[in-house]
Parts: sequence; C-alpha cells; structure tokens
Amino acid sequence: MQIGDVFDEESFDVLTAAVEVDRVEIDSRKCEFATLFFALSGSRTDGANFVAGAVDRGAVAVVATRPLKAPVPVVVIPESRVHVALARASATLSGHPEVGVDLVGVTGTNGKTSVTAMVAELARALGWNGATIGTLTNERTTPAAPEMYRTLAALRTTFDLQRERSVVALEVSSHALDQHRVAGSHFAVVAFTNLSHDHLDYHRTMEAYFAAKARLFDADYSSRAVIWVDDPYGEKLAASTTLAVVPVSRSDASDVSSTLGGTIFFWRGHLVNTSLVGDYNVDNALMAMTIVAELGADDDRVAAAMTEVTPVPGRFEVVHHDDVTVIVDYAHTPQGLERLLRSVRELSSGRVLTVFGSGGDRDRAKRPEMGRIASQLSDVTVVTSDNPRHEAPDAIIDAIIAGVVAGAVVVREVDRRAAISRALESARPGDVVVVAGKGHETTQTFHDREVAFDDREVVRELLKGK
Repeated sequence: MQIGDVFDEESFDVLTAAVEVDRVEIDSRKCEFATLFFALSGSRTDGANFVAGAVDRGAVAVVATRPLKAPVPVVVIPESRVHVALARASATLSGHPEVGVDLVGVTGTNGKTSVTAMVAELARALGWNGATIGTLTNERTTPAAPEMYRTLAALRTTFDLQRERSVVALEVSSHALDQHRVAGSHFAVVAFTNLSHDHLDYHRTMEAYFAAKARLFDADYSSRAVIWVDDPYGEKLAASTTLAVVPVSRSDASDVSSTLGGTIFFWRGHLVNTSLVGDYNVDNALMAMTIVAELGADDDRVAAAMTEVTPVPGRFEVVHHDDVTVIVDYAHTPQGLERLLRSVRELSSGRVLTVFGSGGDRDRAKRPEMGRIASQLSDVTVVTSDNPRHEAPDAIIDAIIAGVVAGAVVVREVDRRAAISRALESARPGDVVVVAGKGHETTQTFHDREVAFDDREVVRELLKGK
C-alpha cells in the first residue's frame, strides 16, 4: 500500500506518497523490507536515534514529530497527532481487523487478566467469537499499536465470521495509557476494576496513577463504562466521567456460597454456578457478566454461561486438593495479596502457609506492606525470591521482612523452589499452602539469566516426590 493511502489527513509530495509500505514498527530491531518506521520519543529513548538502524533493516520511510535527516522519506506529524496516526496506520496495514469486532478495554490494578479472560469465555459460551489480548497472550500487558493490530488480525483468522458477534477483551495498563499505546482505538465498553498500591516507581503518586487509568474513560475511547464502585477510586471515576456508567458492586451478588470446589450466587435474579474459587473471583465475575450484558446478551443467558467459565491460569488456581490444598496465584500487590489470603482464610479450616516474594526493578515501597499483610494473615510465611531482575534477591527479602508483624512465624529462603518445598514439608492435613506472586509465569528472571520456573509445575513435582 502506498503511504498516500495510509494517511488520509496528511499531505505529501508525490514521491513520498507513492512509497510502498506493508508493515508498521516502532522498534527499529523489528524492521524489515517495506516497513514504515515511527520514530517516537519515549521517556527514556528517542526514536530518532534509531532511524539509521531501521533503514539498514529495510525501513523505506520514517514518521517523526520533527524534521530528520534520513536516506528515506520522512513524514512529519505533530506530537499531538502522531499516536493516533500510528494506530490508524497499524490498523490499515493490518487490514482493519477491528472492523466488526466489539473491543472491550479493561483497566485497574488487580483483576484485569481475570475479567478479560472471563469476558472472552462468556462470549464463546454464548456462541459468539471471543478472545483476549494481554498478560496471557502478549509480552506486554498492553502491546503497542503495531503488535496489537497484528494480534487482532491473527485472532480474526480464527473467528467464525458467521457468528452473531466477535468480542476481544484487551487489558489496558496505566503504562499503556500514559504512553498512548491505545490512542486511536475505540472500545464498545471500557471497564475499571480497582486501584491500589502498584507501579509507583513509574507514576510516583497514587493521584498520577489514577489519572493515567482515568484517561481510558473519555469519549475519545468509548461511550459506555462498567465501573467497580466499591473501590474509592472507582466511585470517584464513576462520578467524574462523562461516559454512560453501569456501576458494579459486591451487593449485585446475593446468597454467595463458596468452597474450594466452586461458588454459587444470585445475580440480577438469576442463579450463577461457577467453578471459580475465591472471594475476589465473585467480584471479577460480576464485572465480566455486566460487561457482556452491556454488549447485548440477556441476563439469564449470561448467568447460565458462567457455568462454562473455567479458572484463569495462575489466578486462585487450585493445583492440589487432597490432604493439603495448594493454591497458586498471581497476587503481587498489597491489596491483591490481602484479598487472596482473606479468601483462603474463609475457605479453609486449617493453617495457611504462604510463600511469596516481590519483583525486582519495580515499586519498592510496597515490599514491607506485603510483608505485614502476609505475616498477619498467614500462620507461616516463607519469604523468597520472585523475579529479582537486576536487584540482589536478599535485599528484596530484607525489605519485605522489615514489614512483618512482631511474633509472626517467618522463614527466609532465597531459593524459590526450596521455599515451596519447605512450605509443603511443613504442611499438615487440612492446611492450605499459598504460592503467590508469579501465577501463570513459566520463567524466573535474574540479572544475568532467565530460567524455566513454573510454580504450578514445581508444586506438582515436589508433591510427586513427597
């Protein structure tokens, strides 16, 4: 396709307009022949510094926010419009895979992955096409526009286009909103789950963190919002957005009964029977069901479809349920860990043994808070490594242990496998062992290497050996 056909709001000279492009990239390392390279300015790097590398790899034209010297044509688009231009170019060169798709955007600190996965499963249970883009499918929680539209195009090839609707639920992170990764996208529904302490290494304050999340709730992105209003930030958002809001609250569920085998409750007068476990999964289910209802499904069909929704990998996943129950969960924030452990407490009669750590190169202020929560709500706490990345594992553990409550039983074990083993060896019949922080992840990242490590598989291997 010629550049002149990719951009409908820009003017070019004849030679530039006639350049043939078939791919968009913002990463010079991914450029190949016929690539249109967007040299964007980021918080740490300037894309202009990578133009030469992009051209060497095959880029035939460059988009920048200022004039640049380059051996290929340079299209200058003002900073205020360049991210929308990136999205439109990505959509166009991917064949507009968004056409005919109800895109759902879900943001919040906790629950994004679970809610998007449930939305997709509900869609499929209703006979629609359903899929997700996010933590479980892409390297980034929210991929940049070129990757997002290519992913969407790949998903479209798996859809039965004769079905009534096609739904793709996208996790939208605060980083993505701050960096304009979803600029130019339009969502059938946007949703907010909650906001709690996380990513303050990037946003610095909770107010700035909230402001980033709130950007999604603008008429540029959607006209409808589903918002969890039991969260104070959700309540604030519902009161401030100009979008049509459907509030969601725990009070929407009545007669809730939950065991380690599943949960039942009533929603909008209809019985919901699901294999999902845990208090917070009721909240996630309420969000997902409300979103799908807003897409046009009848309440009774949505409630019935929840029977077919399966647990999300690494989210309150019961890995072993015999004399000792083992639960693996992704909880990696103070609020997420607290909700997880309170749910476990409600469902178990024995002791709770918790194994967890905290990721390196991330928000350090939450570490002692997580130590306090784990030691308060667990009978035994084993503090270990998560993904240390470029930090010393022992230093991260020190920060966590600094917050533990006096008198708590706390064990320090830097090796994660050994830590899980110690908890399993210490468990008695009726106890619950919680392994938190990594959930679905299948690797562990250190400063100089990445190794295979899946909490679920490690638990199974250790139990088999035991």
